[in-house]
Amino acid sequence: MNITSRDTRHIVVSVLILTGIGTVMVYSSTALMSMRQYGSSLHYLWKHIFTVLVGTAAMIALSRTDYRRLRAAVYVLLAGSLILLALVFVPDIGVVANGARRWIRLWPTTFQPSELAKVVMVIFLADYMDRNIHRMREFKHGILIPVGVMVVFQGIILLQPDFGAVVSLGILTVALLILGGARLNHIGALVLFSLPAVYLIISTSAYRLKRLTCFTEPWKDPFGCGFQLVQSFIAFGNGRFFGVGLGDSRQKLYFLPEVHTDFIFSLIGEELGLVGALTVLGLFVWLFIKGVHVARRTEEPFSYFLTLGLSMMIGVQAIINFAVSTGLMPTKGLPLPFISYGGSSLLVNMAAVGILINISSRNEKIPAGRVSYANNNLSHRVSYMKRRR
Repeated sequence: MNITSRDTRHIVVSVLILTGIGTVMVYSSTALMSMRQYGSSLHYLWKHIFTVLVGTAAMIALSRTDYRRLRAAVYVLLAGSLILLALVFVPDIGVVANGARRWIRLWPTTFQPSELAKVVMVIFLADYMDRNIHRMREFKHGILIPVGVMVVFQGIILLQPDFGAVVSLGILTVALLILGGARLNHIGALVLFSLPAVYLIISTSAYRLKRLTCFTEPWKDPFGCGFQLVQSFIAFGNGRFFGVGLGDSRQKLYFLPEVHTDFIFSLIGEELGLVGALTVLGLFVWLFIKGVHVARRTEEPFSYFLTLGLSMMIGVQAIINFAVSTGLMPTKGLPLPFISYGGSSLLVNMAAVGILINISSRNEKIPAGRVSYANNNLSHRVSYMKRRR
């Protein structure tokens, strides 16, 4: 792994700190549950550490593999990702948990293909926008084709069902298309066209509709549908500024559901307080900033869009998790990258960081007389706006 550049070192250090915090918080949140279920407080911790080691190996391997090979295999990755998404519906291969089919059985654990689909979609969009960089302002090439591919993924994921992954994939795709030069009026038309579909998806699902109504007024049913959000508020309130102390959370004692996965940020707020929560938030912000810095040094569109896409993929999921935990968004089943217990998310995000490291190490310095794609793209956009005037 080449970590000679400053941005690369900052990315690696940020991810290692976040992963370390996650390992500690996973143990804190699962020790009692693990003891009662398996007779050992370390059961979930060992599984999490195993995933960290596999994820670290994937990160190192991809940091040493030319990222441009991903472009050559983009359609193979698309097909493989779709096959994996479909395998969740095959008996004895797909795993059912809490009424959802989102995982496939892989010894010694399970894997969630929708996490991989996000990375594959980013690779596809980066390749697609590079090939069609001068046609992105056309509706067909700027919206219709890439959104059509996204909808295929979303349709399969929605059947699992995993509405949170559908939302994050949609946000990620639209953001990348905007950066790729798609017309804002085309994007606006897409959003307006999507609203009836979103309304239909929510209104025809009793549990999604209940989540939405309870999100607006959780205190009206604090022991029913508003229970999880109310308990999250209590956790943050207990933590105050410096927290109640590592391992001393009361909400993790079967009050706050999914405390080791979707609501682990609430546990951080309770045990480590506002200081700990802001530290985690700051690390994600710093990681995203470093990703943008890497993108600004790239010399061709594919690596530019790939870097921004992977950085936004991690950032969007973190923002949604923060928003859900603090009551700014309805409850969705999205883990906090690098921190939540859950092998698929951790493995995929660490692999994504490996690609970022590889891009950074290959674009450390722009030779004299050459201009980065970001600056070149900005100058073209400024010229275009002047012509429009």
